[in-house]
Amino acid sequence: MRAYERFLRYAAVYTTSDPDSGLHPSTSRQLDLARILETEMRQVGLQDVYLDAYGYVYGKLDASAGCEQLPALGFIAHMDTADDASGENVKPQLHPNYDGGPVLLPGSGQVLDPCVYRDLQKCKGEMLITTDGTTLLGADDKAGIAEILTAIQTIQEKSLPHPRLCVAFTPDEEIGEGALLFDLERFGADFAYTVDGGDVGEVECENFNAAAATVSFRGISVHPGTAKNLMVNAQNLAMEFHGMLPADQRPEHTEGREGFFHLCSMVGTVSSAKLGYIIRDHDRETFEKRKALMKNAAEFLNQKYDGEYVHLEISDTYFNMLEIIQNHWHLMEHACEAVRLAGLEPKILPVRGGTDGAALSFKGLPCPNLGTGGFNFHGESEFITAERMDRAVEVLLQLAQLYSRPI
Repeated sequence: MRAYERFLRYAAVYTTSDPDSGLHPSTSRQLDLARILETEMRQVGLQDVYLDAYGYVYGKLDASAGCEQLPALGFIAHMDTADDASGENVKPQLHPNYDGGPVLLPGSGQVLDPCVYRDLQKCKGEMLITTDGTTLLGADDKAGIAEILTAIQTIQEKSLPHPRLCVAFTPDEEIGEGALLFDLERFGADFAYTVDGGDVGEVECENFNAAAATVSFRGISVHPGTAKNLMVNAQNLAMEFHGMLPADQRPEHTEGREGFFHLCSMVGTVSSAKLGYIIRDHDRETFEKRKALMKNAAEFLNQKYDGEYVHLEISDTYFNMLEIIQNHWHLMEHACEAVRLAGLEPKILPVRGGTDGAALSFKGLPCPNLGTGGFNFHGESEFITAERMDRAVEVLLQLAQLYSRPI
């Protein structure tokens, strides 16, 4: 079975996570896919397959003869999809031998124009897989799951040499909780790779340092006709606070390793208002300065209006895994070599986001990321190709064989 065939089945399962549920997993529907994977992991020959109460699925493949003493290698992907677009009733559309032209998404009438979505130009001649325009596709990260299981099955069928392989599929990655209850001891790997997003051949060992910030504003509401020198409008305070952050350091104005402040949510009345932000930067020192800037802005407004009108809460989410990966550089060297052996040229890129691997690296499991072959994640314009998924499988096969020799 090819990876894309597995992926089409997984895409049909509704697994969107929920950042506000407070549950683990955050949605019970993720367990629907977890149970399917539990069965399939056994079918492809994985041992010690286990689905825990939190929705994590683990399995192992014993080392081939002569590799028993080598470090164990892990592969990880996540089951949930983001809530930026609907993940329910996904209807993948197949476009065999894609001609390189505009693609009509029949459910919405949207057209994917390669002049706009330039990555489409790379996919000419391949079997393109798109949405119908009404949902996301879910290649982030059900493509990674399909590629890992296809690689495990191929290793078994072809008796390829490999160290002990450890596989895990996680819930709630999209809401930043994929590593929260990950059982490192049960997983059993010495190091691992997430297979999570990006074009095939991409190898990523850098990600943002990340924090979330909530800014609450207290106002004083009085009748506007008698408000002079009495009213403090919480909404105006919120706008003033936001205006103190650099306008050129927003996601829509940044790229590469440039960090940002992103206003994600806002609610308010005269008497109270709230702003929700995420803070991102690849450089730890600059990341800390960003948090300090927000604290200084809150303190300035409280001093200016002579009261406790602004309350700021900041919590760190994850850190740049490069701090850990740079001490285990064989992971990058082997990944790049595996990409070359799969017939591609590796692209080392910084992640403008985060993966389970970022948090797991700081928990003691060094874990860079590999591309799956997909594009335009989290929206109705998402797409991937069957051939790129095949190449991603080949990268995993080459990695398993590279790690069948001493590091």
